[in-house]
Amino acid sequence: MRIKFLIILFSLALNSCYLLKENGIDVKIKNNSDFAIENVKFYTSEKLDVLEFEKIESNYIAKRFLSMTNNKTDGSYILEYNRTGEQTTVYSRGYYTNGGSLDQSVQFEIKNDTTLVKFTANKY
Repeated sequence: MRIKFLIILFSLALNSCYLLKENGIDVKIKNNSDFAIENVKFYTSEKLDVLEFEKIESNYIAKRFLSMTNNKTDGSYILEYNRTGEQTTVYSRGYYTNGGSLDQSVQFEIKNDTTLVKFTANKY
């Protein structure tokens, strides 16, 4: 009886750690182009919190966590950036619901002629 109680208590403790995880998404931006990108911004369509990077050099990786604790609705993720002398490039990708991220992380790989996006789902 005592062992069952300890197993249940241990399981609850592990699950509570998961439940305490902050709502948001890990963001990785890999600049695999031949040029630096500037004025880089990543945010949700609600635009409540914005990750900003002044410049990401060629062959550099920038990483941060976007908090979504104040998000309330459904929406998408937005990445925008400039290459020197060019107009702003804007990508709207992915989906979140009821203010909560369905994914653990997102990775953008910027190349000379395209931008690749990969989402990694939350593990339940």
